[in-house]
Amino acid sequence: MPGVKFTVLESRCVPLPVENIDTDQIIPARYLTTTSRKGLGKHLFHDWRYDKNGEPVKEFVLNNPVYSGSILVAGKNFGCGSSREHAVWALYDYGFRAVISSFFADIFKNNALNNGLLPVMIPEENLRNLFMLIQQHPDMKVIIDLGHQLLEIPKTGKAIRFDINPWKKECLLNGMDDIDYLLTMKEKIEEFEKKHIIP
Repeated sequence: MPGVKFTVLESRCVPLPVENIDTDQIIPARYLTTTSRKGLGKHLFHDWRYDKNGEPVKEFVLNNPVYSGSILVAGKNFGCGSSREHAVWALYDYGFRAVISSFFADIFKNNALNNGLLPVMIPEENLRNLFMLIQQHPDMKVIIDLGHQLLEIPKTGKAIRFDINPWKKECLLNGMDDIDYLLTMKEKIEEFEKKHIIP
């Protein structure tokens, strides 16, 4: 999110070991009528969180008081489906600041990076082990160090390196979006334009 720097995040994790979670499951289409980023968190995974009578589904992880935190750990191919940016807005508004998975849909990943939500992609085996650790130790915290591009698991002493586009990394570290980044280069752009005037 513009203005909010992402450097190091230490948090418990919310496990959602389901593969191919699409954007319609993250935020149903009927909640896409707003252009505001705020207020969508209450509809995050709405059709999984609530039954037809609007009552919380006890079995769903977001309704389970055992799990909490600002890191969602999800199954492979997270964020597939439509390109709706509202999916990222809903995750961020709910309180998540990072999502860990073994694979992200490209459009979702780009939307996340543009809105301050860090997608951390790790190998499938590491993801399976992380799910097991979270289930065995719900209070366990992990550390995401964006500067060093490391997912650290103090419980095991292990650290997993993840990749990120260098430009997007710089934007996240400085709390900027694409437009903010361009504005920091305003003087250089103006200087370039003066030197390259087309007759």
